[in-house]
Amino acid sequence: MNFLAFSSTWLVLPVALAAQQQTPPVVSASDQSLTPPVVAAPVDPDADAPIVSEPDFDKALPQLSDDINAPLEAMPAIPSAPTLPADRTLPAETSSTPPPTGPGTLSPPPLEETELARPLPALGTFDSTPPIDVADTNDDKTVVIRYDTQVNGLDPLELTSQFNALSALKEGGGKAANATMISARAREDEALAVRLMKSRGYYDGTASSTIESVPNGGNVKAIISATPGKLYKLGSITIEAGPVTPPDLLTRELPLRIGDPIEADRVQGAEANLSLKLPQQGYPFVTLGQRDILLDDANWTGAYTLPVDAGPRSSFGSYSTEGKLAFDAEHVGVLARFKAGELYDNRKVDDLRDALVATGLFSTVSVEPVRTGKAGPDGTEAVDLLVRQTAGPPRSIGATAGYSTGQGFRLEGSFTHRNMWKPEGALILSVVAGTQEQGLGATFRRSNAGKRDRTVTLTASANHSNYDAFNAFTGTLSGRISYDSTPIWQKKFTYAYGFELVGTNESVYDFSRREKHRATYGILALPGQAQFDTSNDLLNPTKGYRLKLSFSPETSVRGGVRPYARMLIEGSIYQHVSDSIVLAGRLRAGSIPGIARDDLAPSRRYYGGGGGSVRGYGYQRLGPLDPNGDPVGGRSLNEFSLEARYRFGNFGIVPFIDGGNAYESVLPKGSDLRFGAGIGGRFYTNFGPLRVDVATPLNPRPGDGKVALYISIGQAF
Repeated sequence: MNFLAFSSTWLVLPVALAAQQQTPPVVSASDQSLTPPVVAAPVDPDADAPIVSEPDFDKALPQLSDDINAPLEAMPAIPSAPTLPADRTLPAETSSTPPPTGPGTLSPPPLEETELARPLPALGTFDSTPPIDVADTNDDKTVVIRYDTQVNGLDPLELTSQFNALSALKEGGGKAANATMISARAREDEALAVRLMKSRGYYDGTASSTIESVPNGGNVKAIISATPGKLYKLGSITIEAGPVTPPDLLTRELPLRIGDPIEADRVQGAEANLSLKLPQQGYPFVTLGQRDILLDDANWTGAYTLPVDAGPRSSFGSYSTEGKLAFDAEHVGVLARFKAGELYDNRKVDDLRDALVATGLFSTVSVEPVRTGKAGPDGTEAVDLLVRQTAGPPRSIGATAGYSTGQGFRLEGSFTHRNMWKPEGALILSVVAGTQEQGLGATFRRSNAGKRDRTVTLTASANHSNYDAFNAFTGTLSGRISYDSTPIWQKKFTYAYGFELVGTNESVYDFSRREKHRATYGILALPGQAQFDTSNDLLNPTKGYRLKLSFSPETSVRGGVRPYARMLIEGSIYQHVSDSIVLAGRLRAGSIPGIARDDLAPSRRYYGGGGGSVRGYGYQRLGPLDPNGDPVGGRSLNEFSLEARYRFGNFGIVPFIDGGNAYESVLPKGSDLRFGAGIGGRFYTNFGPLRVDVATPLNPRPGDGKVALYISIGQAF
């Protein structure tokens, strides 16, 4: 029996073996005849006698003076060896008499000690050439051995590609300084092959390496041969845990079954699923212990045991917050999509964290459950949510810029204080500076106003517009309540409703007098809209569709009260053709019943043409014209667009065709459509695609340009 535990990456098999203690053999009485007899050695009576007797030792000590101030006696001189002439050497020993031995004699020094007296050899006699395997690798004369790598036995397990990615031989690039280096890499790859086989359940797997010469090639081949052996499978599954609700919760959420291969990825994935699913079903404090797998190498099975501490079954309690606050715990409760007493679900906690991030008010924010020990009415334990927050800089400056034929350059800048009136009360100051539009505006915006995702907006603005269709000085006071999508939190259904008070002085062509003059209009509007959106992105959708309906009952005051309504319906669809091509289409139709066209303020009429309409024509150029060739707008509109969006990396090419027109009649017509076609370029960024479109009208009228250019952020639709 072997015990198995997994590391974070590979399955490791620590084998517990019983220690075997060896004891000395026991000899029986019958075997004593086989033992040789023990003979006692004679005892030397002088073995313990001293080398020098005590009287002789005391007699040999020097006499000491009783005067402690007496000078020290001179040390006896050491006799020096006789000096020989330079040309003389000591005579060789000619006597055959052996040197005296025994007590009191000294032996001559061994022959090896006489080597110490010899002078050292000169440094120049040493070879200072470094070995070839540690020589400078930048030297062109360095020997390099090239080798090929062959792996056998891992293809049936689909492990060859993983082996190649981690192989020391492969990492060496087929070159080594010597054969020893190749052998060392091969031994590393042997161990790698064994680890990979164990990760797939082959715990008896072995691997060997051989280095072979390639005939007539000068290279060598490193061969790693793997033998997987038998596949081990789960023989039993045991979860050691207390009672949970429902009783089968742990076994249901641990997707392991008897007979499954004991693979590292399979086991670790099953345990990760258990850690993920239990907090979604009322157990936020679950912890998993260290697994044990007892391998049976006789039957090639493993007994799997997992300790689990599920913790208390919990429900949502109250909120608390700490840190540098952007807003208090009460407003945190407004953002939550759950109520106190509901069964704990960490998906709803993640949703709350996303909502906090979407406010844009934090540099860091986290939400974590805290045990209270308080029992709820259903037997669960109430869990409070602690919001740790650090408020970020509340002020920001932004700018956008664009250009289109007929509209010219347009630059808009803004200053925003996102939390001037807590909670989430923002002040936004904006300025528009363009070749044909200028304006100032101030907006108060309350996000998550009493309800998650609800926004209340009040705006005051003054604007000057100078286009071919009209020249207007406009002041607006408006209010709006909306449920909107954001780039962080896109919603399927959104809506908005509000009011507008508009005072505008505009140039208008009077067909009865056949001249332009200025007129002042007072307008009260109650605009509303609803949108259903299944697309996957606000600025760059690649699949899904959108459907939007706008309806605004209005009244115009100019000498009298003239009520009317402005209606617009628009739909778009996005379809993947391949990984790099998306087809996109759009339809739009509008109508203004209840008022004559000439009684409408020119700024409230429908126009066609421009970057968000029929490309190839100037801004607001499509529709009825006055005798001077300037557009006067209409009471109805129809448009369509088709695009093929081809993307490669961060760039894209978009061929397109648009069509449509504006009409004086209340309902749009299918005739007299104007078409434009062109091609666009896209540069994809993390905040949306940068769009550059060039188009030309296919059936232009007199006065229409031959080429139109549009530059902006985001797709055309």
